[in-house]
Amino acid sequence: MFQGLKFEPLTLPASAEALRLEVRAFVESELDIDYLRNSDFNAGDSAEFSKKLGSKGWIGMTWPKQYGGAERSFLERYVVTEELLAAGAPVGAHWIADRQSGPLLLKFGTEAQRATYLPNVAKGESYFSIGMSEPDSGSDLASIRTSAVKVDGGWLLNGSKIWSSGAHMNHFMVALVRTEPVTDNRHAGLSQFIVNLSDRNVTITGIENLAGDRDFNQVFFDDVFIPDDAVVGEPGNGWEQVISELGYERSGPERFLSAYRVLVEFVREVGSTPNEAQLTLIGRLASNLITLRRMSISVAGMLEQGKSPIVEAALIKDLGNDFERQVPELLRLLAPTPHSKRFAETLNQCILHAPSFTLRGGTREILRGVIARGLGLR
Repeated sequence: MFQGLKFEPLTLPASAEALRLEVRAFVESELDIDYLRNSDFNAGDSAEFSKKLGSKGWIGMTWPKQYGGAERSFLERYVVTEELLAAGAPVGAHWIADRQSGPLLLKFGTEAQRATYLPNVAKGESYFSIGMSEPDSGSDLASIRTSAVKVDGGWLLNGSKIWSSGAHMNHFMVALVRTEPVTDNRHAGLSQFIVNLSDRNVTITGIENLAGDRDFNQVFFDDVFIPDDAVVGEPGNGWEQVISELGYERSGPERFLSAYRVLVEFVREVGSTPNEAQLTLIGRLASNLITLRRMSISVAGMLEQGKSPIVEAALIKDLGNDFERQVPELLRLLAPTPHSKRFAETLNQCILHAPSFTLRGGTREILRGVIARGLGLR
């Protein structure tokens, strides 16, 4: 019988807190004082910065050393992730490869795939995109139409993916595709492929967001040949694999820290003399942030124990969505006037990026379906 969700309180070990100070000092030494920091990991990328993180052993931290990893704990990785996001560091280049593509290959990939792809990811030199959503299939991944047919030595891939962050600069994509006809079990017959984004039959078109950035893309596949050794896991097992992959995407601190820099700048703006409404708002947002952080650290502890906290991760993302959506709107209403250019720029950037916060990793409807099933309500 289901006993409910439980987030065990967890104290980060001394080694993790020592690592925090090291990461903080590194970031401060690397980022220019005039750099406009934004804790949305999609808002900035730097191949040079990613390579420096790789040289420090801070990408693929939990992976085996034979694949370029450092064999450190999930809790130590959590601290590095948290500090990079809180500082607004330009981590977008390697982020997805480190967070979910690499762990996916460790769990379901072949030995050859791990040896081929993971060391370069850990060096900060190889980047991956997510290939899940399609123009007519957002969070309902079972309805995807991109398909592949078996040919001699591999598969021919046709269709398109959308909202693929960084595909214009990344090297590979892990794409979820249909490899068998649809049956009553819509989740059957799906597979995951590693797609080389430099293939001449792959076309990448940028999508401009509200902020004027073009980090989103639509990716088209026109008879792209996928060799058999680029199939992740077993053909037809894609649904189980993608659900596991989404667990990595949903539980980390990026699920509630995307608007963190705006809160930091707001506190700096009001200084030591906030009015009663500003003080109340700071306390409210800080208490929400602390609660979400404790839940997220608890999930990191579950991962450390080899568990698969899919429902817990979905709950964190759902609650984090609420928090991230509220932060810029509430701070905007109580911002002191006049206020600094830095606060205005940080707030404006967050407001323009905020609509995407609730979509990535699954919409609220999808997340609440996962939670309901986990609670035995469906």
